[in-house]
Amino acid sequence: MSELVTGEAVALELRPARLPSRALAVLLDLAVAVAVYVAVTIALVASTSSLDGAAQTALTIGTFVLVLVGGPIAVETLSHGRSLGKMACGLRVVRDDGGPIRFRHSLVRGLIGVIEILMTFGVIACIASLVSARGRRLGDVFAGTLVVRERVPFSSGGFLPPPPPWLAGRFSGLDLSAVPDDLWLAVRQYLSRAGQLDSRVGWAMAERLAADVSARTGAPVPREVPPPAYLAAVLQERQARETRRAFGGASTGEGAASVGPTAPVVPVVPVAPASMAPPPVPPGPQPESPSVPPSHDRPEVSRHVPPGGRPGTGFVPPA
Repeated sequence: MSELVTGEAVALELRPARLPSRALAVLLDLAVAVAVYVAVTIALVASTSSLDGAAQTALTIGTFVLVLVGGPIAVETLSHGRSLGKMACGLRVVRDDGGPIRFRHSLVRGLIGVIEILMTFGVIACIASLVSARGRRLGDVFAGTLVVRERVPFSSGGFLPPPPPWLAGRFSGLDLSAVPDDLWLAVRQYLSRAGQLDSRVGWAMAERLAADVSARTGAPVPREVPPPAYLAAVLQERQARETRRAFGGASTGEGAASVGPTAPVVPVVPVAPASMAPPPVPPGPQPESPSVPPSHDRPEVSRHVPPGGRPGTGFVPPA
């Protein structure tokens, strides 16, 4: 992978094309160009047989320049860096910043390619491509371009294999709070690349990671559970808990428990407004009610029972 920085300061990771694929693409382009050149030459010789030798030589040179030099330049410009050979090999010419090439890039590449590919039979281009860290020939260096691979092999690095069905819910009681995030990342990376590792190396890594996880959870790895299956089951359990915490906390009551202790409820005592407060009692002896004994923590309230038998309301008219 080669990291390129665009004009917007965005880092691009591209795969530069190496010498074998580039040589195959050049050979295919040359085969097509030579076939077209031969066909055009035969047609010109048949149509200009009446001309003198100088005119035929000029036409031959012009045909060579137009077909073997101008043709690849025009094709690369119109296809934005994808000639017939590069399309067949999955390659493409781009600028140093990862953008599409223009006519000036194709022109510089084509003119220098005449010297390092056609005149030297590709020796200079091969040496320059081997010396360059990104496989660039002289035409790429002077034009500011790079040949990259468009077709990248498929990689299943992001796929996490699920645990066996018989381990579903087996580790629901483990305490996973002490497992650090970097260990979880290591487990995830191992599971995503387990299919690309050697069997013995992968098994050793699984045993080491399983031992680290079990040491932080406080529960040993069961003997009947293989280390890769243990790691997959524990990682799935952690993901399930994170999902419940993120989406199901409010419905299961977990979110309310994590908010904190609730404040005690203080009863609100209604206070009567000033207009409804009883008027002051005038000084003097007040009749004591035998049914309500006086209390030391509250003022005495006189209750006068009129002759009619109905108890009074405690209201005393003003004097």
